[in-house]
Amino acid sequence: MFIYNVTTKVNNSVKTDWLAWIHQEHIPEIINTGCFTTATVLQLLETDDSEGPTYAIQYKADSKAMYNQYIEKFSGIMRRKAHKKWGGNIIAFNSLLQVIH
Repeated sequence: MFIYNVTTKVNNSVKTDWLAWIHQEHIPEIINTGCFTTATVLQLLETDDSEGPTYAIQYKADSKAMYNQYIEKFSGIMRRKAHKKWGGNIIAFNSLLQVIH
């Protein structure tokens, strides 16, 4: 299993609206691509939250091929939508993890 991890620092002024958008719009849209089976939203603890909290969203893919399909076909679109909606109120970076049994 592969996990596409998106870590996002969210400005305090938009955190409530951003969380609603993540749960109601963004995650369902990404899951509906068929590339990921589930998503989990986590909040990082023991970090400097003075400007806003940091979240990690972990999307689970059954194979690297499914992750690659998302990156090739959908990731650019999703990033542009997020940037258009939130602009400088969020800073995000992505990483790929593999579950080792």
